[in-house]
Amino acid sequence: MAIIISRRGVLHAGCGVAAIGVSAAVPAFAQPVANEPKQDLFFAEDWFGEPWRKPEVAVLIHGNDESGVVWYGWMPRMAREFRVIRPDLPGFGRSKVPAGFKWSLPNLAAFIAQVMDKAGVDSAHIIGAKTGGAIAMQFAADYPARTRTLSVASGPASVIEIANPSPIPQRDRLGTGVSKEMVDYWSTMFATAPGEGVDGLHEALSKFDLARDGVLQRIKARTLVITADRSALQSVEKVRKYQMAIPNSRLVVLNSDAYHIAAANADVCVTNVLSFIKETRQ
Repeated sequence: MAIIISRRGVLHAGCGVAAIGVSAAVPAFAQPVANEPKQDLFFAEDWFGEPWRKPEVAVLIHGNDESGVVWYGWMPRMAREFRVIRPDLPGFGRSKVPAGFKWSLPNLAAFIAQVMDKAGVDSAHIIGAKTGGAIAMQFAADYPARTRTLSVASGPASVIEIANPSPIPQRDRLGTGVSKEMVDYWSTMFATAPGEGVDGLHEALSKFDLARDGVLQRIKARTLVITADRSALQSVEKVRKYQMAIPNSRLVVLNSDAYHIAAANADVCVTNVLSFIKETRQ
């Protein structure tokens, strides 16, 4: 894979445990079951490296209709390099919606800060996919001292509409290269997503524009934005426009017709994120 180093350049790239410190007595990648008691906030924690090492932390933020379980494809490599924190956003997985919670990106960023507080983490590499990418950008702007680097995989920076939606929505999200079993799994996940969380995130994203509101311009961390060249979510040009508003950022464009590239193109996303973080240390 060729990677061209450029402060604001576009990079083109071609196109999977054990858990330590999981914050509930459940398998790290188990889906929540109906009527299972929820916690005020839930996160899974993974570290697959030597037990005497004290690794840096990476916080992975999922998108709408999902939970922290969707990062399964990242764990075999990410958790060998980082202590990985995978929160469930309010109303999803095993996390409650806090009493009186007002749905907004700043409040969702504050929720991530509370997760880090509970995990005893001062700062971390912040990584978000889709809606989680928007939350990650808000977090980086609001908590610069707690953001080591920022990586966004197919995260919108303003209100989006799906172009030419497929009659099989997961084909838009995951592209044409995934198996029927994967499509069925994700279709079930989305069909059973908790309404309170889904509606809340939609409310938070109903009128947002991170460039208009000056959020992108406040991001101080070195930032990697990843998108797909044939995404139905947003064009490369739209992503490039918002990426340019982030002062110290670069764009990677994957060869993919998926827009949930963090799931459909997990390995190549991880490759780019690990390479980017390694470069920031030099």
